[in-house]
Amino acid sequence: MEQLKAIERAVENISKLPSIGKKSAERLTYALLSMKEEDVEELLSSISDLHKVIHQCKICFNLSEDELCPICKNNERDHSQIMVVSYPKDVLAFEKIGEYSGVYHVLGGVIAPNKGVSIEDLNISSLIERIKSNDIKEVIIATNPTIEGETTGLYLAKKLEEYNVAVTRLAYGLQIGASLDYADSLTLTRALEGRIKI
Repeated sequence: MEQLKAIERAVENISKLPSIGKKSAERLTYALLSMKEEDVEELLSSISDLHKVIHQCKICFNLSEDELCPICKNNERDHSQIMVVSYPKDVLAFEKIGEYSGVYHVLGGVIAPNKGVSIEDLNISSLIERIKSNDIKEVIIATNPTIEGETTGLYLAKKLEEYNVAVTRLAYGLQIGASLDYADSLTLTRALEGRIKI
């Protein structure tokens, strides 16, 4: 029996999500069909709101519902210390452990020429502007310990040499090839505490 066109379309679109294959997409589609209509409407509304309500903070490029994210607005944070991460989900990983009291700068990716991501595609010039116009004492490079993450970190360290700022890198409590958002709290805490000067 042929799959119904509406089901095929739903499966095709759901399978565009990361880590969702065709089989998982089919299971999710049939799960949606068995849900109450008001629950499906709420799900669709919440997905639709993601692009309407959430945007980038104008200072750090973290996700926010306001012009500035709650971290940049918080005067109790140490605004002289910036942790540079690749993605907004990395900010969440560090915020969950509650050990870091500085602010962040989200690059929006890593240097990956094979994927078409160059230096110009990242939020590097805005980081340099923050360093120039604010009293920044330390920049912590917290990119993932992958080839692309290391390349990005080394590029940033070299680029920041001309500014009067300490540049440190997370200690290698993190495995090479690991993702920050999958690391446990203890590993992230040790990596943060054991960071080294570059």
